[in-house]
Amino acid sequence: MYTIVDIETTGGKFNEEGITEIAIYKYDGHEVVDQFISLVNPEREIQPFVVNLTGINSNMLRNAPKFYEVAKRIVEITEGSILVAHNAKFDYRILRTEFSRLGFEYERETLCTVQLSKDLIPDLPSYSLGKLVRSLGIPVTDRHRASGDALATVKLFKLLIDKDTNKEIIINSIRKEPKLQLEPKLVDIMGKLPSITGVYYIHNSSGDIIYIGKSNNIKKRINQHFTGTDSKSKKIQLQVAEVTYESTGSELVALLKESEEIKRVKPKHNRSLRRSLFSSALYSFVDDNGYINLTVDKADGRKKAITTFSNRQSAKAFMFKVVEDYNLCQKLNGLYKTKTSCFNYDIKSCNGACVNQEAPEAYNKRVTELIKKYSYDNQDMVIIDKGRDIDERSAILIENGIFQGLGFFNLNYQINNIDILKTIITPMLNNRDNQHIIQSYLRRNKRLKIVTLDTQQENN
Repeated sequence: MYTIVDIETTGGKFNEEGITEIAIYKYDGHEVVDQFISLVNPEREIQPFVVNLTGINSNMLRNAPKFYEVAKRIVEITEGSILVAHNAKFDYRILRTEFSRLGFEYERETLCTVQLSKDLIPDLPSYSLGKLVRSLGIPVTDRHRASGDALATVKLFKLLIDKDTNKEIIINSIRKEPKLQLEPKLVDIMGKLPSITGVYYIHNSSGDIIYIGKSNNIKKRINQHFTGTDSKSKKIQLQVAEVTYESTGSELVALLKESEEIKRVKPKHNRSLRRSLFSSALYSFVDDNGYINLTVDKADGRKKAITTFSNRQSAKAFMFKVVEDYNLCQKLNGLYKTKTSCFNYDIKSCNGACVNQEAPEAYNKRVTELIKKYSYDNQDMVIIDKGRDIDERSAILIENGIFQGLGFFNLNYQINNIDILKTIITPMLNNRDNQHIIQSYLRRNKRLKIVTLDTQQENN
């Protein structure tokens, strides 16, 4: 649990500043679950430059509560959580100073989004909150007011968690919470999980990830782990101390994250996704008569495939469908073994490429259209899918046929501005498994939005 804090002060000498406004958003890693926003009477003068910067003056604060009147609420909302702020050293010092004046020792674990941003999004020209969120396409209102800056920090922190592919933020958070060192009841863990699409991480008492999975219903899937009687389920039940999760909204994003993170983290109870996800592939060649032939064969990394399949059965099913959709020849695509015409030609459903009656140029044009649709080779595009919230979308970036990574956006100009798009994208590997996941998903989901980066046009 995190509390994102922003404080406005009077300015002045070090450790003599007073709080004029405070905003606290309690954030569980996925959404804001509580908040506290208040002006505060600092009982001292506000520096003129601060008045000009924030718009907060002494008249506004005359009837505002004094710090001792809001101190209890601050303690309660930040209890048991990690305090997050942009330049956390400043906000934490101000809070400790105010509590010290009341004779109260205030201690919390802290995280600084300035340092996290420098680590996770290096080489930006500025890490000031205003310039940073602007470069990331994050909207901000009421700049230099506590609530506006705190909300912008919430959105920034959410993006930083997405970019933290090593899960250091989450793992360190678990280690810092003493209650998670005790073995919790499985029912308590279940009670905190949602029935959403995403990736889940099963941790032991040290915070280490021992299993990673993906599900369209995380709560239901974890319940299956906790009630399973097989050897792996029993080991997980004995070792689990906490389950964290990432909401993805999109099944495609969940599949890509699951595949890559299992390969990187290598959790001891994961086995299947350490191997390749596919066994068959679709290849093409030109025969002696000039016709493009399609053939399904074992996946071979040394040969360039059009698309890949989990097994030969799904590949064959795909071939029968596209032969019909594109009016192709069964014989030229290995679906009808014959030395003469194919069956479809006999029933007038084939134009005669099998007996050289259709010109290769006309036939190959349809095959080329098929290849272009089911292979994103040499293409520059963004696949748009569901997001984590109703007003958010996910973006999978492909440049020159190479999968670059993924991210989330909720503003049109973020997806139409390639510089901002590349900043919000979390880089991922362009391996054969990820290519297979994307191609398979595109085959199953015909109505996905595709934004082509060269023309900026949307296609269904």
